[in-house]
Amino acid sequence: MDLSTRYLGLALRNPVIASASPLSGDLDGVRRLEDCGAAAIVLPSLFEEQLRQEQELAEALSSVGADSSPEASSYFPAASEYRSGAAAYLDLIAKARAAVDIPIVASLNGSTESGWIDYACQIEQAGASALELNIYRIASGPDVRIGEPEADCLALVKAVRARVKLPLAVKLQPSFAAFGALAQGLDAAGADGLVLFNRLYQPDIDLARLRWTNEIALSGANEIRLGLLWVSLLGGRLPRASLAAGSGVETADEVIKFLLAGADAVMTASALLRHGPEHLRTMIAGLETWLAQRGFASVSAIKGLMKHSRGDAEAQERSDYIHSLLGYRGRYVRR
Repeated sequence: MDLSTRYLGLALRNPVIASASPLSGDLDGVRRLEDCGAAAIVLPSLFEEQLRQEQELAEALSSVGADSSPEASSYFPAASEYRSGAAAYLDLIAKARAAVDIPIVASLNGSTESGWIDYACQIEQAGASALELNIYRIASGPDVRIGEPEADCLALVKAVRARVKLPLAVKLQPSFAAFGALAQGLDAAGADGLVLFNRLYQPDIDLARLRWTNEIALSGANEIRLGLLWVSLLGGRLPRASLAAGSGVETADEVIKFLLAGADAVMTASALLRHGPEHLRTMIAGLETWLAQRGFASVSAIKGLMKHSRGDAEAQERSDYIHSLLGYRGRYVRR
């Protein structure tokens, strides 16, 4: 059985990628994920805000007592040298690449163009197999013009692409207008792949304490449908960019569905946090069993088998929408 696929131009032994999570935050975790069958591993995101706070702290510390003793400033590292967060992350990239035989994908979540470019260059120099640009921006301000968030994404990818040669994946949340046009634009801007989707931050209200809470809720299989729709609309239609699907990948069933819709690879994090890295073996075995039972000899044989036709996708989606609503059956609904 041939489970191999390609993502970002990288050869993968199977389509299941361990996406960014605390499980990939150290070398032991990376090794364990590889041992359990991960075809590639995405490291946790490097956040520009955290690095900026570290640098500001270092600058504050280095100025303590500077007026009282000319030697005081030598007690602390220079601000330009104080990059412990970045240094540790870059060190993890280098050690992970040396320790495992599968691609190591770095993840970067920046807030300024200079930050994106600076750390992207450092990640490339550290030896990452690829870089995932984790773009998380909710344009909630009333002064944001229509089309501005999309234009910013395109400009960012072009700027990073101009400075690094690494394969670039762009991880996006779904709240963009004309998402298909954005995907085409990112492909033209130099993205080697798209990751659909980054989960939106969804806080809750604690009624007992009357305050907002931000506890992370792990995703489940019921969250697959939005990603499934867009993978089916975009699969095989981008000139160069491959597609990875995430959010809601709990079992082999979700892996199979995303492949049928047209994904090149499938990412999972919540299922591994819930069941442990060994769950990768269960997912991969389930995929292999399903293929064998239906007479498919490879993953490539089912990739895009059920993607939407190249006709009028909007008309088809509207038709599906109407049929879904009109066809609903329930306990309190008579037809």
